[in-house]
Amino acid sequence: MNKNNKKMIEIFDELISLSDYSFVNKLNGDPDAKQNGDNKSAREVFSGHYVEVEPTAIKEPIYISHSENFFKELGFSEQLLKSDDFIKLFSGDMSNISKPIQKIAWATGYALSIYGREYYAQCPFQTGNGYGDGRAISVLEAVINDKRWEFQLKGAGKTPYCRGADGRAVLRSSIREFLAQEHMNSLNIPTSRSLTLFTSKKEQVTRPWFRDNSYSMDPEVMIEEDVAITTRVASSFIRVGQLELFGRRARKNEYKNALKELEMIVLHLIDREYSEDISQDLRLEEKIISLANEFQSRLTSLVANWIRVGYCQGNFNSDNCAAGGFTLDYGPFGFIEMFDPKYQSWTGGGVHFSFFNQPIAALKNFKSFCNSLKPLLSSNKNALEEFEKIENNFSKVMQEKMQNMWAKKLGLDNFNVELFEDLINLMIDTKVDYTIFFRELSNIPNDMSSLEKSFYENLKDENIKLRWNSWLKIWRSLINIKDEESKQKLSIQMKLINPKYILREWHLVKAYQEAQNGNYTLVNELQEIMTKPYDEQTKEIEEKYYIKKPKDLFGIAGISHVSCSS
Repeated sequence: MNKNNKKMIEIFDELISLSDYSFVNKLNGDPDAKQNGDNKSAREVFSGHYVEVEPTAIKEPIYISHSENFFKELGFSEQLLKSDDFIKLFSGDMSNISKPIQKIAWATGYALSIYGREYYAQCPFQTGNGYGDGRAISVLEAVINDKRWEFQLKGAGKTPYCRGADGRAVLRSSIREFLAQEHMNSLNIPTSRSLTLFTSKKEQVTRPWFRDNSYSMDPEVMIEEDVAITTRVASSFIRVGQLELFGRRARKNEYKNALKELEMIVLHLIDREYSEDISQDLRLEEKIISLANEFQSRLTSLVANWIRVGYCQGNFNSDNCAAGGFTLDYGPFGFIEMFDPKYQSWTGGGVHFSFFNQPIAALKNFKSFCNSLKPLLSSNKNALEEFEKIENNFSKVMQEKMQNMWAKKLGLDNFNVELFEDLINLMIDTKVDYTIFFRELSNIPNDMSSLEKSFYENLKDENIKLRWNSWLKIWRSLINIKDEESKQKLSIQMKLINPKYILREWHLVKAYQEAQNGNYTLVNELQEIMTKPYDEQTKEIEEKYYIKKPKDLFGIAGISHVSCSS
């Protein structure tokens, strides 16, 4: 036992002994699935909560990294990394594991709603029955130190939901997701977690990408990239889009057990994600009303925290929205650098998924969530009315969370709308770096001189200087600093809200370019630094990573914007 009274897991057998497959044991499998798990051809999946599908291993896997922090939290010994069976499992090779293991792996289906609008046409069958985990396969569910975790491989080959794709992830996007998940966790924001990252030099796939130093918004060339598998871990991977799929089927009464399968997945969600908040003794209608309340609270807090740290979930569709209320699917994401309310790194995302529009995107997803659950309340008018009150209260709750977040970010006891709006306009007019500005503000400056570190251009406009000094004077009167001790106390509080280091895309680019050549030094360096984002680190690290984006990188494809997550 370690100092936290957690049982250390030192060998693969000990990990497997903790397996407990609640998803496949309590829910329905696809009745049309082949019993041998060979279900990799793209096809419609008409019913059932999952399809058993065996992952496709990458050949001769090369270890890149693992999350030391998450290993410690799980109680995993680093000896596991020397286990052939551990490496096989998390590089997709379940067929050759020597130890006893229940060789179950599964993919799930979900519906697609973009900004609250239901879509069917993007499905190759025009029905919506082809959406789902196209390259994500869950390979293990286990209860570890009294907490349930699901382990999912991303890039583990084809599933029925591939829609013609190859089911692989490339090294580039795998490094981005691996680092981003652990960074987000260290920013104290709920998220899926990273366990391991493997690549292979024995398999490449073709992806659309940009030419070097291009300003194009669309891919121009096809390039060969090494494949990779990253293992992400969460309490569950149930998405709003997953509930939506069964809600649509129940609403249209598509098959005999459609309403029952909706009820099953909703109750399973409550069991997996909300068991501490929702009593098992409640009636179904009461559980659903409580679920809407709890999810609303989590989702609004999540999005407020995203904006707090400058994160933009570039493709915030309902299928990329975890029903447990945490960050999921690091595809075309980005951390804002030069402040712009309409910032969006993904060329396909549009304004509707831009930085400051994320609260409205969350509202759209919440409405999709609520519409999915309504078939279970249709026979109870009173319950439905109470449920809809919660649904219609989302914007108010979201606004309260946002105002509370901005107040804390600015070191205020209460949100001041005039001060906030003046600041936003100043930040736009001055072209400031979002992270550096708020970190420097956390030092409680007397004047604007220290804030200039965050300005992308030399400030020559005397009117803007006057505006900044006026704003700072009002701000300092509101934070009400009495003496040096109170100033230091507030500074410490603000620095726990405003990170010093964020995962900038141009740093990521350098890391995955080096990794493509077999050098993982920068990946490991970024992992070390970005898991301590609030800390004052060494002068060398500060000079390298606490700096503004170089001017010659603005507008460059693959750095300032991306076309897809590949």
